[in-house]
Amino acid sequence: MLITSISGIRGTIGGVPGDGLTPPDVVKFATGYARWILEAKNQRPTVIVGRDARVSGELLRDLLVGTLNASGVDVIDLGLSTTPTVELAVPAEQADGGIILTASHNPWQWNALKLLDSNGEFLSAAEGERVLELACVPPEYAEVGAIGKIYRRTDWMERHVQHTLDLDLVDTDAVRTSRFKVAVDAVNSSGGIIIPMLLEAMGCDVVKVNCNPTGQFAHNPEPLPAHLEGLCDAVVAEGCDFGISVDPDVDRLAFVDEGGRWFGEEYTLVTVADYVLSKTPGNTVSNMSSTRALRQVTEARGGRYTASAVGEVNVVKAMKDTDAVIGGEGNGGIIYPASHCGRDAVVGTALFLTQLANFKGSVSALRRLYPDWHISKDKLKLPSVDVDQVLKQLIAEHPEAKVNTIDGVKFELDEGWVHLRQSNTEPIIRVYAEAYSPEAALALGERFKIELQSMLNALDG
Repeated sequence: MLITSISGIRGTIGGVPGDGLTPPDVVKFATGYARWILEAKNQRPTVIVGRDARVSGELLRDLLVGTLNASGVDVIDLGLSTTPTVELAVPAEQADGGIILTASHNPWQWNALKLLDSNGEFLSAAEGERVLELACVPPEYAEVGAIGKIYRRTDWMERHVQHTLDLDLVDTDAVRTSRFKVAVDAVNSSGGIIIPMLLEAMGCDVVKVNCNPTGQFAHNPEPLPAHLEGLCDAVVAEGCDFGISVDPDVDRLAFVDEGGRWFGEEYTLVTVADYVLSKTPGNTVSNMSSTRALRQVTEARGGRYTASAVGEVNVVKAMKDTDAVIGGEGNGGIIYPASHCGRDAVVGTALFLTQLANFKGSVSALRRLYPDWHISKDKLKLPSVDVDQVLKQLIAEHPEAKVNTIDGVKFELDEGWVHLRQSNTEPIIRVYAEAYSPEAALALGERFKIELQSMLNALDG
């Protein structure tokens, strides 16, 4: 499976070109990206490259770097790294762009090229389309005297941690005084290096769970309750104050409380936003599939909330348009523009630790401060029919709902909401619903899922 989208070039490793993510695919899209960079710069450009710990990472890195060099582009290779680390490194190194080799929360069989601009931010839809156009032009590479060079930087995760500690709203002294004991599950990827590094720098006692960056994921890498039994057990067995889970490229952040109970990935952003708003009042943004609780917290602090389309680039654009002081996605993605405009579990962890130290209570008590909404997340296999046509039919069947069609269709109802949209990263239709209890959210989502499936089946014949 190969997917090209706003989230990058993503696929399962192997197969035939265009079906899986194969060496010819890497060369093709790396060439297109190099041409896009070269269009904007006459002299030799520089691109930052980093990867998570997937077993295919080194192979893809070699193909990628070789192609960029052959195109006349210099490369600064960070080696094993994280998505937010690369995002920080691009402007700091005055590079012209960046590529992260990671399939984020996808299983180990997947990998991807995630493309950044000179600000260290994901490409816009128009920029991404231009890269894809240039990738389809017959290739032409640099003469031997113009081949790019490779430079190695091995200290960027340490620099990322120091950058985080230097943020004005990160209070290392308060956290150090609290002497937190924290368990970390990094699914055997690069988070197993950088998250313990941060915690130890802030004076925490760290219990490591799946922190050896072998790329042999110990469980499904998406940080969800069903995948985190080992972390929950470790928190209880080791008497930890809480537990942290990050995905393979460290842009998603989730917590469990002192009893090994799920904090709720939606409430990662809510809690951190509440702390940031308490110090720097302003506006917030999250995507349409995120909890209503952020709106409630924002308005309680005197700010204005905006919902964006799903996708980090869409959230970032809305944040810039509204001068938001904090934002992100309900999947545990924290975007703090005082640091940089990308989801960052390292920065999110430091802000959460500071909030907890100032709160002077347990993580479960902190969670009880916020409105109690519950989200059900389900999916349907993407059919080979016109999904947009079916969604229009579904809208007609629900005149009682307030409808938002910025990204898929979101139905706002008295009892909650339902959001139906095609995934940017998988061949599925996502079915998210929120209500005041888990059972109500599940029932609401299931009701719309059944309706949608019936309409899809009818159209498919």
